[in-house]
Amino acid sequence: MALTWTHRDRGEIRVHENLEELSIDLVDYIAEISEASIKEHGAFCIALSGGSLISLMGKLIEQPYDKIVDWAKWYVFWADERVVAKSHDDSNYKLAKDNLLSKVNVFPRHICSINDTVSAEEAATEYEFAIRQMVRTRTVAASENSDCPKFDLILLGMGSDGHVASLFPNHPALEVKNDWVTFLTNSPKPPPERITLTFPVINSAVNVAIVATGESKASAIHLAIDDLPLQSNSVSLPARLVNPSNGNLFWFMDKPAGSKLDRFKFSE
Repeated sequence: MALTWTHRDRGEIRVHENLEELSIDLVDYIAEISEASIKEHGAFCIALSGGSLISLMGKLIEQPYDKIVDWAKWYVFWADERVVAKSHDDSNYKLAKDNLLSKVNVFPRHICSINDTVSAEEAATEYEFAIRQMVRTRTVAASENSDCPKFDLILLGMGSDGHVASLFPNHPALEVKNDWVTFLTNSPKPPPERITLTFPVINSAVNVAIVATGESKASAIHLAIDDLPLQSNSVSLPARLVNPSNGNLFWFMDKPAGSKLDRFKFSE
């Protein structure tokens, strides 16, 4: 059984006994939001990150999800991407395609990937233009509070330094306000060239879920969720800056990742 509670400012937290439980709960959550979004406006617009998140989504290709999910209505985007060839092992697109998208009936034309033949700056510009076109045609909804796209779900992993997407601590990309997509040529984590959705877009989503596993994430999870003194170094922690303005925030983690949370320690 997951330990679940709602924090008044930081959304719903779910701490799972193990990765198997986490994976089942995460896939149930994705399937529910997919169904609700399609029922409401005829499409499900999801932005993915890479890493272990994709493997935790793996049950989507199994029964019953492979049959009950309306894959033809999915539109797939990336919350961040490494500026490498789509065939490169560092590519988030390749990871998602090999392990998920090639095994279900998502239309290729509904998969919005970056141009891997241009510079990071050009790739970010083209990717933002593609998203803007989809907002203009109302494939992707627009936020009521800004001109940003309103994705149905943005799924984010989190690093041990508290980074989400390719938004790293103390990096200028954290401050980008006017662009939907920005680029990095000096990522502190290789590969150095990346594109990423910005915080205005992430925080305009209907639903955002952050997934973290392993003991190495425990300190960052504590800083990102718990009530801490104002002088705490959590203030500029990227995961702490995820705060949907008119949407829902969920945290999925295993026990090692959640082990330093105040509520977790109390429950023990």
